[in-house]
Amino acid sequence: MTTNHPPASPIHFAGAAFDVIALAASAGGLTALSLVLAGLPAEFPAAIAIVQHLDPRHRSLMADILSRRTALHVKQAEEGDRLAPSTVYIAPPNRHLLVNPDGSLSLSQTELVHFVRPSADLLFESVAASFKDRAIAVVLTGTGSDGAMGVQAIKKMDGTVIAQDEKTAEFFGMPGAAIKTGQVDFILPLEEIPEALVSLVMRGEGESLP
Repeated sequence: MTTNHPPASPIHFAGAAFDVIALAASAGGLTALSLVLAGLPAEFPAAIAIVQHLDPRHRSLMADILSRRTALHVKQAEEGDRLAPSTVYIAPPNRHLLVNPDGSLSLSQTELVHFVRPSADLLFESVAASFKDRAIAVVLTGTGSDGAMGVQAIKKMDGTVIAQDEKTAEFFGMPGAAIKTGQVDFILPLEEIPEALVSLVMRGEGESLP
């Protein structure tokens, strides 16, 4: 007799209204990501996954640089890592980063998506499928439209989407494309995004945000 096991339930972190924050950036991203992560407290109870478009020919120093600018633990994502609160996982150069329902991470070298690898769309879609309404997607400065398809997946699963506003984005291609989908909940200046994440994740105050 065969027993059908139910699919793995998504992990939930204590004290977090949302379990996973997926951030995407391209051109100008290092400065934007530094500011966002610097504004989050050491006890931030959610996990953070980042896609930053990087030169695939060089080893990435992103994790080293960002770890010096935030109280959170920052590491380059590795196959099989498991999400933990107060921890930031950065997609390695030339690898797609996917989040699974059990909180494990997968790296893939499947084809480029909209000419990029890692792809914000694939990260957002995996987070939406795995964490549904307990996921937040954030689209920061960058050229192109990566992330626009992914934010629609996030909203379809009742997640929350934040985009950087045009005034503070060094390059408005990515946030602009996300906003044009009509699926962005909050369009915020860069300096307000950390406080918005704290309010959403730690206090569940989505309705009170501007």
